[in-house]
Amino acid sequence: MRPASVLRAVLALGALALIGFGLHGLLTDPYVQDPLDVARWAVGGVLLHDGLWLPLVCLAGAALRRAPWTVRGGLVVAAALTAVGLPAVLHAGAGSGNPTVLPLPYLRNLLWLLAATALATLLAEGVRRARRAGRWPGRPGRASRRSPGPGSSAAARRR
Repeated sequence: MRPASVLRAVLALGALALIGFGLHGLLTDPYVQDPLDVARWAVGGVLLHDGLWLPLVCLAGAALRRAPWTVRGGLVVAAALTAVGLPAVLHAGAGSGNPTVLPLPYLRNLLWLLAATALATLLAEGVRRARRAGRWPGRPGRASRRSPGPGSSAAARRR
């Protein structure tokens, strides 16, 4: 048996063991009253991801295919921050009777993080443009990467 096949078999067995461990925990956890609720939640997550989020990301990617990598990267970070922070923002006002459940100003914090992401994106885009124009140290601009003209000293040395 080839080493790659052995590695695949070991990884597959490990994955099956982890799935079994998760199912065991789901079925024996005293806090899980109805495992079908968890299954419905999981199916809902898959439908939300594949039915809404993925098409939106694909459309945004198609619309921004010519945008610089800095802008696309900033938008990816902003989308991830929003996806993680939005549930806390939406539930921060819900009174659970326990003021320590969601005690922080989540909307303000999310807006600060999005502003920091926008600032970092703008800075990275400025550096990218300055480097491209040759006004930033580290990488020459496009003009200096061109081949020398016929009257240049480099062309004379080649003769």
